[in-house]
Amino acid sequence: MLGPGRYLLGAVELFLLVGFAWLGASGLRRRALSDVYGATAHLATAVIALAILLWAAELLGTFGWFEAVPYLAAMVVFGVGIGVLARGSCRRGGVLSSRYALLRAPGRVEPRVQAPPSAACAQRRSPHPDATHGRGVDVPTLIAFAIAVAAAIHFAAGVKTRLSTGMTGFDSTWYHGPFAAGFFQSGDTWGLHFIAPQFLAWFYPANSEVLHGVGMLALGRDLLSPLLNLGWFVGCLAAAWCIGRPYRVAPWSMALAAIALSVPALSDQAGEARNDIVGIFFLLAGVAFALAQRERGSHLPASGTAFALGPAALVGLSAGLAAGTKLNFLLPAAVLVAGIALIAPHGRRWWTFGVAALASLTGGGYWYLRNLAHTGNPLPWVKHLGPITLPAPEQALGGREGHSVLGYVTDGSVWSDWFLPGFHHGLTIFWPLLLAAAITGLFLCLGHRSDSAIRVAGAVGLATVLAWLIAPTSASGPDGLPRGFESGLRYLAPALVLGLALLPTAPQLRNRLASLSLTSWLRPHMCPKPRSQRMGGRGLALLAAGIALLLVAVGYPIQRHYLQSRYADPTFTTPGLNAAFAWAQDISDARIATTSTRQYPLFGRDLSNHVAYIGEEQPHGGFTAPTTCRRWRQLLNEGHYDYVIASRDRLEPNKPPYPPTARWTAAPGVTTILRTPPTVVYELKEPLDPSACK
Repeated sequence: MLGPGRYLLGAVELFLLVGFAWLGASGLRRRALSDVYGATAHLATAVIALAILLWAAELLGTFGWFEAVPYLAAMVVFGVGIGVLARGSCRRGGVLSSRYALLRAPGRVEPRVQAPPSAACAQRRSPHPDATHGRGVDVPTLIAFAIAVAAAIHFAAGVKTRLSTGMTGFDSTWYHGPFAAGFFQSGDTWGLHFIAPQFLAWFYPANSEVLHGVGMLALGRDLLSPLLNLGWFVGCLAAAWCIGRPYRVAPWSMALAAIALSVPALSDQAGEARNDIVGIFFLLAGVAFALAQRERGSHLPASGTAFALGPAALVGLSAGLAAGTKLNFLLPAAVLVAGIALIAPHGRRWWTFGVAALASLTGGGYWYLRNLAHTGNPLPWVKHLGPITLPAPEQALGGREGHSVLGYVTDGSVWSDWFLPGFHHGLTIFWPLLLAAAITGLFLCLGHRSDSAIRVAGAVGLATVLAWLIAPTSASGPDGLPRGFESGLRYLAPALVLGLALLPTAPQLRNRLASLSLTSWLRPHMCPKPRSQRMGGRGLALLAAGIALLLVAVGYPIQRHYLQSRYADPTFTTPGLNAAFAWAQDISDARIATTSTRQYPLFGRDLSNHVAYIGEEQPHGGFTAPTTCRRWRQLLNEGHYDYVIASRDRLEPNKPPYPPTARWTAAPGVTTILRTPPTVVYELKEPLDPSACK
């Protein structure tokens, strides 16, 4: 538990980090989307602020400096510096028309539209003209908000459970948590953080894990980690609202997205460090920014909406942040970037593509560049490109045998035994309706009556479906037994959420739906309220400060409960590993060697234990477990470990209860701390003798 002083210090540091990121993001957003208002503008600021938090962490982490004081100093520089530059640009009247000057191609003369100095920053001082209208709310909108609130409460219930147990999901304890704790302990984001040798997981992009590391830096514990996905859930609802907003169907888009986000396939996101919902947020945000162009240029023909470079950069940034979170977002992110370039005016497509692609690289390219530096291949899972052999580790992927849904698409027995029950369990009994509605939404968006931006959104959704179909883990398991299908439905979930959010925007539906839920800012006939009745910037600041103080006050007893209960009595894995995880909570500043795939609870309550899977580095970033007693003992001696946890991941019939490493570790002078199948915990007080192996 944290004392009041340390807790308040961490809270202040966290608010400073977020505050300076928001300051810089506000300046960049004013430059990129100077004439977008309301929810979309706030969403853009949030995405840029998250990017700034990541940029600073990656910059420092490349040199091993991702630590509390340097990181806070970097955020001050980033936030203040970008804010000053943006303000200076506004005062000089340097903001050009986003439709002309920002799109000017070399050698082509375009009219420069010089805005009056005061107009350039007018939006900071006065609201959007429609924002002063009355705030009447209709019944469909109330129903939509009720659905969204119910979905958020349902998600929060899962978060509450994890606040009493710690994060127990397999992926959270396998690699999400260890990556975040590794960044926090070492300050290094560039090096490969080797974990259990399965799926080459140490090459995975890690935007989400870095943000968990930011919370650990501020508070010295993982207090924020079970809470972060609740924030991403709310962010997804906001992004879905912004998708429907240009077409006057925002409540419908948000409500349908809330339903999709509540399917059982995504239930394991609540209170965990899983990152599927993080990628969904960034993908939805990128689509929302692409569609927001309709609001910016609503007087243009639907088929000829121009893309300014600022909005194109923001779309690319969101796409890159999604691809930098999880591999299955690479294809839809690429389609989104290419799509906005294709709908740009002739002569400016390459400029638009270049800006969007460069922005996407800033959002997620760091991890693929790291992989390239370590292996010579940004995607080490791909070993062949046609006749070309690419550098990659020479080792099996491990884990479940890889199979894709596409490989079983004509196998009737797999459909009846696995796919249909999997859809039922993963997407509820209403899965035919949900899938039909989502696919219908995507195809309607591609119709000839749709504008160019909505066609791009539909293509992005279909690319997400294709990414699920071909993913080698979408139907993993022995041949003909795709046991991983139901779990793999989370790779389909982004398409489900996007398809349902887009369904109300389809030309065949949106006018009828808009007539049912004309929210106040879409009613031009309503009399405006005097501006004095609206809350000004100072009032908003006071409200934000009040909410922050309330969160700090409520958070203190919650963090005490969480740290007392965290892995205190685990029941989510084998008896032996449960006992080892409970034992590790009271261990600090120890070096722990393990053979368990699940590792995160071993870092201890204060995250001070150095935990390492015992293995050997191989060429091109490979990492394999030792196969002999002699080499096992040599690696233990080289690591100067205090404890060894020799364990299997599961109890299997017809196999010994303990792994061979348990025998290899047992020796005179080695103390057995606990022994419960399939786990033995040893304490090492002196080096082991490799020559004594039998």
